[in-house]
Amino acid sequence: MPDQPSDAAPAVDVWAIQPPPADDLDSSGGGMDEGEPAQRRSRRSSHQPRTDWRLGGRTVLRWREGLLAIALISLGVAVLAGSMIATVWPSPWAAASATVIVWIGMLVPVVWAFSRSRPIGLLRVRALDVLYGLVLGGLLRTTQGWIEGLDGTPAALPTLTRIDGSWGFSTIALDIVVPVVVAPVVEEFFFRAVVLVSLYTVLRRPFGKPTAGIVAALASTGLFVVVHGISGGVAVSDVVSLSLLGAVCAALVMLTGRIWGAVLVHVVYNASYVVLALLESAMS
Repeated sequence: MPDQPSDAAPAVDVWAIQPPPADDLDSSGGGMDEGEPAQRRSRRSSHQPRTDWRLGGRTVLRWREGLLAIALISLGVAVLAGSMIATVWPSPWAAASATVIVWIGMLVPVVWAFSRSRPIGLLRVRALDVLYGLVLGGLLRTTQGWIEGLDGTPAALPTLTRIDGSWGFSTIALDIVVPVVVAPVVEEFFFRAVVLVSLYTVLRRPFGKPTAGIVAALASTGLFVVVHGISGGVAVSDVVSLSLLGAVCAALVMLTGRIWGAVLVHVVYNASYVVLALLESAMS
């Protein structure tokens, strides 16, 4: 009989056959992770949109090999152009101009990347980021002074290079505002956003999250140190200090998924240098 339970049509759970939401697309753009077993996907009670770029998804779909290649090419061209200007232009402004050119080379891929998509969660701001900046930035600057004093000679206070020989606008802009505000933002968004996130996104699926995070952090830190070494001669103690700064900032981004903690660490690290330099100038 049609009204008997054995002859009734089975109930269909319409939610079980709904396609996943757009935010659950993986970086390949073809649905959920291809490597995820079908049984695990079927056991999901609900499809929640991804809220963290470290899990993949559509927001990092364009943050892969293409962006990484553009970033490295742009940086290489800028470093080459800056080095040529610093070599052939006999002017006290040559070094500053070369640095600006390198920063422009960093900004181009940063602006291009964020104009196309924003990795979800990367630009979030939390009060804890301020604490990270103050504590870790201060510890890194203290460590830098300790490293410089390992040879038995007390570390000297840093000095400001006044290009025009006075405390005019150029000194305030180049020696105070630029290192405290401009440099940390530009460099962290290039090395710890574009480079680190792109490389992590490329490596996450074939090698797993831990390996991808470690490799991306080390690569962004190494490139950070190399660029500073090219743009200006650095001592061994500077290499160690820059490596520690880059590693801490990279670890913050990977562990929190946010960029502003790394930016604030860099700001505090550079600002403490400027404060010490101002103290030295006031005492001289």
